[in-house]
Amino acid sequence: MRTPLALNIALLSLLAATSTLVSASTEMRETTGAVLKRLDAYWDARAGFLWSPSSPVDAHTHHNVRSTGWYAVALLERDGPGDRERAAQALRSILTQQIDAPGEPWHATFYRSPEEPHIPLFPELWRDYDINWRQFVGVAFALCIIEFEDKLPADLTPKLLASIELALEGEIASGRLRPDYTNIALMQAFLLDFVGHRLDRPDWREKATEWAVAVAEAYDEHSAFEEFNSPTYYGVDFMGLTLWRKYARDSQIREIGARLEAELWRDTAEFYHAGMRNLCGPYDRSYGMDMTHYASLLGLWLRLDLPAEIAPFPPVDDPNMGHAHDFNYAPLFAIIGTEIPEDVVDALSSFSGPRFVERELPRGRTATAWLDHDVMLGGTETGFGRGAGGKHNQLHPATIHWIQSDGSIGWILLTSAPRLDARASKRRLEIKAIGDLTFTIHSSDGASFEENAWQLPGLQLEVEHDALEWETSQSEDGKTSVTFFDATHIVITAAQP
Repeated sequence: MRTPLALNIALLSLLAATSTLVSASTEMRETTGAVLKRLDAYWDARAGFLWSPSSPVDAHTHHNVRSTGWYAVALLERDGPGDRERAAQALRSILTQQIDAPGEPWHATFYRSPEEPHIPLFPELWRDYDINWRQFVGVAFALCIIEFEDKLPADLTPKLLASIELALEGEIASGRLRPDYTNIALMQAFLLDFVGHRLDRPDWREKATEWAVAVAEAYDEHSAFEEFNSPTYYGVDFMGLTLWRKYARDSQIREIGARLEAELWRDTAEFYHAGMRNLCGPYDRSYGMDMTHYASLLGLWLRLDLPAEIAPFPPVDDPNMGHAHDFNYAPLFAIIGTEIPEDVVDALSSFSGPRFVERELPRGRTATAWLDHDVMLGGTETGFGRGAGGKHNQLHPATIHWIQSDGSIGWILLTSAPRLDARASKRRLEIKAIGDLTFTIHSSDGASFEENAWQLPGLQLEVEHDALEWETSQSEDGKTSVTFFDATHIVITAAQP
């Protein structure tokens, strides 16, 4: 087993001119150094929080509680002049944002920003509050204690422990969490194990093991997580599994974490196209289509290990990085590390050749993908149970990526559709649905669209459909939309290069 992240190195001392700067890998120096420089610039000492790193540093529109937690972990690891004091101030500020509302679904979670309004009388989940911050903030607190308790003021550790305990109590009381809500369930089991041992709660230690076993059983049914093939949430999954493997006191949790971590890396490699530096669709949950243009957490794990020129991540000094707040995980990821199997490292470094991939998924779904040298296609058969588009819908059920004439990545995404089935096969994507379907196409200049033929830079597509009408439109950001009205069947075939 290869340990590419060199766990024995004090990774986050990278901004200080120390021997660590020399001994850490180039990838780690570049990545963690860039994000720490970025976060230092966002620090607001008056408030004790970071300005929200998803907006330009000079905008100063609101602060961000979760990112402030990641920053506190990074400060304690760097341990430069004033870092301990700043970390303690940040942690105390975060503690003031925990919500005490027994009996409410949002009890013991955290406000996302100190500027966020009080939760209204009839709130909407995700719009007015986020219950998952119990786990995300809890992980930051736990790591501060596990790794750096000796650097914390004596009175702060009990307060952090009490906050995690309250968050766990709130989560348990709500009864909403399921083992197949993977990224949150992984963090929940880690926190239960940690607090269960630290505060001598045998009931929570037992519950932690039960959660780990339940998550593994859900995975083993199809050798896949419910949140399947997600460039962002796979990154959280790897974090959670690493927390199990590295920190769990229960040996069964550690063993499950190590096994699932390796299996998830192998499955990721099946869908990953090293030549395009992207994960082939379909994606259960995604915030983008090109990992080289936004901060995906899977891409961030790989940026810490792979050379910049082959890693699926934007330039680390890009001020306009998409989804930039997820870049803030870099110091945390570097501290805990992941173990990528040696054979997977090879598959992530160079394209191994054309292949068809098929996965049976929970809830009667099937994911299919075709990866070729110049193009890759992905589809999800949902049993006509899910559609594309709509509020909070992160499903990307039908996707195409290709290498454009200039070497950049072009992509096509089915952005709006009724309940559908989509299936990929060799250079072919077939979609069945009844209604209006809209594709969004991102390409360089020179694309042309006819009813049955799309000529794209570096790719020619044949389009068969039974729609009554079709139309194209152009968005302000240069993307093209193609809508098929009253369609039931669309087949897109990529011509041979």
